[in-house]
Amino acid sequence: MDQTPHQSLPTFVSDDILTHKTSKPCHVIRNGRVYDVTDFLSSHPGGSDLILEYGGKDITNIFHNKNSHVHSEAASEVLEAYLLGFTMNSEMKTTWEDSTTTTSTAHQDLWKDTDARTDYEKHKFLDLDKPLLPQMLFGNFTKAFYLDQVHRPRHYKGGASAPLYGNFLEPLSLTPWYVVPLVWLPAVAYGVITARKGLDGGWSEMAGYFGFGLFCWTLIEYMLHRFLFHLEKLLPDNNMALTAHFLLHGIHHYLPMDRLRLVMPPSLFIPLATPVWKLTHLFFSHNWHAGTAVFCGILFGYVCYDMTHYFLHHRKVPFFFQRSKTYHLQHHYMDHENGFGVTSRFWDVVFGSQLSNVGPKRQ
Repeated sequence: MDQTPHQSLPTFVSDDILTHKTSKPCHVIRNGRVYDVTDFLSSHPGGSDLILEYGGKDITNIFHNKNSHVHSEAASEVLEAYLLGFTMNSEMKTTWEDSTTTTSTAHQDLWKDTDARTDYEKHKFLDLDKPLLPQMLFGNFTKAFYLDQVHRPRHYKGGASAPLYGNFLEPLSLTPWYVVPLVWLPAVAYGVITARKGLDGGWSEMAGYFGFGLFCWTLIEYMLHRFLFHLEKLLPDNNMALTAHFLLHGIHHYLPMDRLRLVMPPSLFIPLATPVWKLTHLFFSHNWHAGTAVFCGILFGYVCYDMTHYFLHHRKVPFFFQRSKTYHLQHHYMDHENGFGVTSRFWDVVFGSQLSNVGPKRQ
């Protein structure tokens, strides 16, 4: 593989790397190559503390040690995006192929670069610098090729948003995380107050229905994620179906660190929530207020889900949430066919879709 783009990268004396072990900056060495992983600290599935533990050190052994933590091919590819240079006397003997250890010979040549031009020339999938929607609509990709590519994460310009429409519609595809609580929490509050007025049991009855709604949400979350967002086996092999899948969830796996395409836009949530509203009130047809209270619990559960989802991707979470962060990011980077629970793993356990080997083992 051509090394030309990297011939101008600097070399470092190993002792100098030892001084770059804090959160700003944090450098590591693997196979004689130096990586600045500062920007990846908050996104590391095992938590930033684990990277900082090896800051300024050679991670070659720990990276490939299956007894400590299995790093996937995607992890190697993500690491390459942070290539800074080479250690002294190693540039000539360390080839580009050496650093991309794969677990599948079929994927041996698939090194992904976040540089749009290089990525497109190599994979012939999507050019990240051009509007993605037209490329999907007219790309004539096979289903097998599309699914292989969309589950190989790209990281576009530090988590920026790649163009989707490329015109005045672009803002409609971008949703800051705070829009979700701003839009839906007032609706939850209004619904709770309205439902409470029609319940003879007062706030205790209201809490019971609301809690039941929260429990229902955990199942809805699981079912949507597994059987709608990941309906790959039933996905028709045509442009329209692949484009619909891409817009619904594929783009999130393709660009998992895009901050503005992570939470669900209200315009998309409304059509998904409408049948839930109708089913809830059909089930509680004897008492409209009870149905509303249950729906409010479901809606609040959704808000918690989207906030949890965002912070698992983009924030350093407290220790007791770290395994949840690891669990979800392993769904992205290791096994997208399992691990569908975000706010809870309960239904993964019930339905046998739980991820294994969650989190690194401390030595």
